[in-house]
This record gives sequence, structure tokens and C-alpha cells, in this order.
Amino acid sequence: MFNNQIVSALKKRRSIYQLGRSVTTPTNDIVKIAQDAIIESPTAFNGQTVKAIFLFDEHHEHLWDLTAERLRSEVPSDEAYQATLKKLNSFKAAFGTILFFEDSATVRQEEKDYPLYRDNFQDWAEQAQGGAQQAVWVALALNNIGASLQHYNPLIDEQVREAFAVPAEWVLRAEMPFGSIEAPAGEKSYLPREERFVVFQHKAV
Repeated sequence: MFNNQIVSALKKRRSIYQLGRSVTTPTNDIVKIAQDAIIESPTAFNGQTVKAIFLFDEHHEHLWDLTAERLRSEVPSDEAYQATLKKLNSFKAAFGTILFFEDSATVRQEEKDYPLYRDNFQDWAEQAQGGAQQAVWVALALNNIGASLQHYNPLIDEQVREAFAVPAEWVLRAEMPFGSIEAPAGEKSYLPREERFVVFQHKAV
């Protein structure tokens, strides 16, 4: 029978927006689970361009406080800012946050080392980000830890760099707050398969 375990795992991964701190998995285990997921995710020429910083406790809270402060000047009205603040506070209520980065120095070195593929390495680095982020997301979900993926970069890049001593070569690509699942994800809709897939195969004679 066809093994469907990976699809079952993928179905468990959802965007969870109501996150809490009732996490029973030890912090060190969470870090190792996520690190292992990133390590085993593919990167072009094994460049290992995906980097990550793990934030817990006051460091996690500081991330969302600095994000709120940075967005204050970007949101056009006080009413809109209060709605933004409510959203950011929901991330702050989580157990922790993983920051995903791209190692731009490695990308540039790959472009130099493999000039035939020079124009592809930036795209490949982005693909590596997607693979690693999904792998971590699924790994957390399999341990009953909810998460969502946020993109307040590049607005908060400089604040994050200063707050967490980020190496100059690391470029922030995403933020993943995670924690206990306080409310389930909503219903997910799917396009018909015929609108997304095409299959060619040999016709039997």
C-alpha cells in the first residue's frame, strides 16, 4: 500500500494565530527539533544558506515590542494601529519565535564559484527558505505545537540586527511565532485538482 505518512504530517501543519505558553515540550527539545529540520532541508549545492535565531522569554517579547514600535510610524491611523497592535500582541502571547535568515555571503560565494548558475542562486536560496520553514512548521505540528509564518521584514531588519547581534551577512526572511494551540485553525479550501495539476503518462497499447 502507498505510504501516506508525509501527507498526513503536512495536513497537520496549519496557520495557528491564537497561540499560548502552555507548551510541555522542553525548550532544548524544541530547538533541536527545529535545528534538525533545517539541517535536513535541501539547499542548492549544499550551501546551507538557511540560518535561524531562536527567541524565548523576554527576548521573544522584545521582538514583538520592537515590531510594534517600528510599525507605529507606518500605519496610517490610530484605529488601524490598534488593530495592528492587537495582532502583534497575539504573536507576543506565544511561547517563542524563530527568526529565519538567508546567509547572503554564502549566496555571493556560490555565484562566484559557479558562474554558469550565477543568476539562479538567489532564487535557490529563497526556495531553500521555503523548504526549511515548512519542515520546521511540520516538525512543530507533529509535537502539537502551533505556529504561523510572518513577514515584517524588511521593516524591522535594522531593529532585529541591533537587538539580537545578527551577523551582517544574515538577511531576515521570516518570523515564526509558536506555542500552545489555544484555538484551532479555520477551514481550509482547496482548488480542484484539475486546475493545479497536469499528468502525462505512457498509454498502454
